[in-house]
Amino acid sequence: MNNNDNFKLGLIFSFTCVIFWGMLPVALKLAAGFIDPVTLTWFRFFVAFLISIMLQKMSGNLKQFNTLVLMDWVKLTAAACFSMMNYISFVYCLEYLSPGPAQLNFQTAPFFLAFGGVLFFKERIGALQMTCFATLALGMMLFFHPYLDFSTEGSQVWIGVLLVQFSALSWTCYALIQKSLMNKLSPGNVLLYIYGSGLLIMAPFSEFEYFTQMTMNQWAVAVFCAVNTLVAYGCFAQAMKYWSTAQVGATVALTPIFSFSLTAIVVALGWWPGIITANPVNLLGVIGIFLVVFSVIAVQTLPLLSKRYNTKKRQPTPS
Repeated sequence: MNNNDNFKLGLIFSFTCVIFWGMLPVALKLAAGFIDPVTLTWFRFFVAFLISIMLQKMSGNLKQFNTLVLMDWVKLTAAACFSMMNYISFVYCLEYLSPGPAQLNFQTAPFFLAFGGVLFFKERIGALQMTCFATLALGMMLFFHPYLDFSTEGSQVWIGVLLVQFSALSWTCYALIQKSLMNKLSPGNVLLYIYGSGLLIMAPFSEFEYFTQMTMNQWAVAVFCAVNTLVAYGCFAQAMKYWSTAQVGATVALTPIFSFSLTAIVVALGWWPGIITANPVNLLGVIGIFLVVFSVIAVQTLPLLSKRYNTKKRQPTPS
């Protein structure tokens, strides 16, 4: 498969991931009204595990587990633990922060991921790409500047901020460990193990009586959260296979913008009033959107353009 095919596949998987992750905070905010974070996460893992094991069995990939050594199992278990911490802590943070500020604070994760790729996988980030990350950060600050003043909220907001940062670090560790296992396990098998481990570890801490009290609408929200888990993390794992961590991390930074846009649409349609509120965007916010989109496009295209330039430069000129 050539670089152009890798780029297209990485683009498809990354943006599908962004769309589904962008929808998730709205669904989690709704779910918080009828189920606790641990039980909801257990249910999300349960549905994802059932579907994943069927898909992996049909594809014949389950035999990959037979090739693993002890260190690989240790890595898998660590990835499962970090993934669970990411899921649960982000849901808990929504008790202290609305989806907007929560998504803002989680945007440290793409930067953690990019620099983790440099430290552990010797990936290169050029000066131009570093500049793009700087403009991306500036764009995020401009887009979310109304939510940067936490002084009026008191200590509750800072608890939410700490939970988000813990969630971001946990997500980064999970993603880096998953990437280190790519040469032995398919992304689907890594996620299968994470889901299965999560079911066992979280079961004693889950309150299953919630499921006997839920209405049809509440079941619909819970099932959507579960399907979202399967699709978003599956696409993220595939994107990491075709793109560098820096490229995937930069694209994931688009998630809060999509989330804010979706929230505005939901409010405009009058859905779930009193639970989901709009987040107005002023001129600085619009400038921030343009900076973020420009930075993401640049981070994706610069490596490809650089390779093409170097290839053309090495070609002998006709005499």
